Amino acid sequence: METPKHTLADIRGQIDTLDREIIRLIAERQQRVIAAGSLKSDEAAVRAPDRVEQVIAKVRAVADDVGASPQVVETTYRAMIGAFIDLELAHHREG
Repeated sequence: METPKHTLADIRGQIDTLDREIIRLIAERQQRVIAAGSLKSDEAAVRAPDRVEQVIAKVRAVADDVGASPQVVETTYRAMIGAFIDLELAHHREG
């Protein structure tokens, strides 16, 4: 029997490192979302369903190019976009 190259703990540690980088990138994206939201005139512009679908199409294509599951990426992005829309709406309502 071949010895595993990595232990479960090793892999979990690598995932933790990736999670930290993903969260850092989400924070960076959040800054851009808030900046974009400040330029939008109303809640319809914040929701922008056509733009959401453009982003989804783009990230699905990128996922396919890099070997990620397009379905997982789409599901993840829809959740993230929904959360960012809620954040953007709250900022928009605060003025």
